[in-house]
Amino acid sequence: MSTFSHLNAGGEANMVDVSDKDVTKREATAEGFLYVSEDVIRQISEAKIAKGDVFAVARVAGIQGAKRCADLIPLCHPLALSKVDINFDIQADQNRIQATCYCKLSGKTGVEMEALTGVNVALLTLFDMCKAIDPGMHMEGVRVLEKKGGKTGHWQSDT
Repeated sequence: MSTFSHLNAGGEANMVDVSDKDVTKREATAEGFLYVSEDVIRQISEAKIAKGDVFAVARVAGIQGAKRCADLIPLCHPLALSKVDINFDIQADQNRIQATCYCKLSGKTGVEMEALTGVNVALLTLFDMCKAIDPGMHMEGVRVLEKKGGKTGHWQSDT
């Protein structure tokens, strides 16, 4: 049985020491969904949301979220991200908006948490900008789709 790396010998919370790890190219992609009403989809598609361009604002917010991950999640290492890409796909047939976040760097630890944080902040921003139209929106399915780099190499979700 492996030991939990975020606990020290005394069982206390501990930031993992990555100083001896090799610097490698690391990438991760995460996704999540905001389920919305048809009215939200229509107003976004017609650029009629009173607060402005929801995707532009949510994209910047998601990038900022990924960059600030270590400030939000205890024991995450602060990372010098070289790329953060946030994208949206309106899936009107399912009354939802898909957000994806891709993060990349050359470093000693992975970027999954940054990708997950970026997706969540982007979805929260969309919610905030559309809540007057549909306060019943909800988020689901936030997960890592793929990660590359480091000792474990390439991993991709089966679904």
